[in-house]
Amino acid sequence: HLQLVESGGGLVQPGGSLRLSCAASGFTLTYYPIGWFRQAPGKAPEGVACIVTSDGSAKYVDSVKGRFTISRANANDTTWLQMNNLQPEDTGLYYCAVGRDPTTTCTMWSQDYGNWGLGTQVTVSS
Repeated sequence: HLQLVESGGGLVQPGGSLRLSCAASGFTLTYYPIGWFRQAPGKAPEGVACIVTSDGSAKYVDSVKGRFTISRANANDTTWLQMNNLQPEDTGLYYCAVGRDPTTTCTMWSQDYGNWGLGTQVTVSS
């Protein structure tokens, strides 16, 4: 039974940094893509970043390029999202999710992901 647990969220001032973690258990995810999504109050969920294991390639939504970095340690099925220069518009509940199928590419479409964690709250405010 696959479980995903996110951690690392919190309250940070604009310009600050946070590092989110996504720990997976109950399943070997070596060939599955991992995505990070976020949902702000009153808004639809948004894909933030994703990563695959075949070559470590990653994708980012334009609004976080140059500020966020997704990385992954296959040995312990942990994925991180390093978030720098956080802005108020980054506020939201951040989720990690596992792709439905093993693949050499990843997307930031929520329908391509079948298992989700409960999320960790990120609040950027002065």
